[in-house]
Amino acid sequence: MERRSVLLGALAAAAGGVAGSASAAPERPMGKRLFARENLIAWCIVPFDAKKRGPEERAAMMKALGITRFAYDWRDEHLPTLDRELDALQKNGITLDAFWFPLGLEPEKQPHVRTILEFLTRRKVKTQLWLSLGLPDRGTQEERVAVAAKPVRWAAEAAEPIGCSVALYNHGGWFGEAENQIEIIQAVGKRNVGIAYNFHHGHRRMDDFPGMFRLMKPHLLALNINGMRKEGPQILGLGKGDRELAMLRVVAESDYRGPVGILGHRAELDAEVALRENLEGLERIVERLG
Repeated sequence: MERRSVLLGALAAAAGGVAGSASAAPERPMGKRLFARENLIAWCIVPFDAKKRGPEERAAMMKALGITRFAYDWRDEHLPTLDRELDALQKNGITLDAFWFPLGLEPEKQPHVRTILEFLTRRKVKTQLWLSLGLPDRGTQEERVAVAAKPVRWAAEAAEPIGCSVALYNHGGWFGEAENQIEIIQAVGKRNVGIAYNFHHGHRRMDDFPGMFRLMKPHLLALNINGMRKEGPQILGLGKGDRELAMLRVVAESDYRGPVGILGHRAELDAEVALRENLEGLERIVERLG
């Protein structure tokens, strides 16, 4: 409990520090480089695409939009086409920056885990593994951290020799809270473990986002953004909410310069339409930031 108290105290202190950061570093560029097209990762466009594109059509669509980075979200039916996916990406000058990596408590027994790691090893792909973890809803804080740390450590040790990193992905529940993820990272003690934070899974934390962002920023490997309104919906185009501007100002005024993910995640839409909507919304936000 002592470690968690320290983290919560740091969160409260950080909230004040970020709120006053605009005057502390006025010379920093606000958003132009961070939110430039070449720093954006397309995310949630494989299972969420009304056109159900295959690997070649998907890569061509991203290239046409000027997107050169991609995070691979998949369902079981997509795993047999991993080599086609990578070939199409490479042909179109697109890098595979992240890979969806859901785990259970015994990852070594999960077929998709073996398939993904074998593919990354064989094709010499260095990427981020965006790790979500289902946990039983019981135990003390220390017990939960210890239970979560075991599969995360396993993944980090499997990823390390092939040059990959592991990013804990907030997908709801106890594991999705940044403070808990930081405790897990500290318990694992591996340098290739960090955080991939998603706006769309963080509606409950909008009010304390400045302090939370400051707390997790040293561990942040990727940031996926979304339109944000307190009352929802969960998936909303950038620029259509009333909270994402302030949240992105916090990010832009920090020294975070890692990749930024933009979402498809709307199964009823052509993925190109969803991405284009977010690209246009982000351009308007960047103008307001700057």
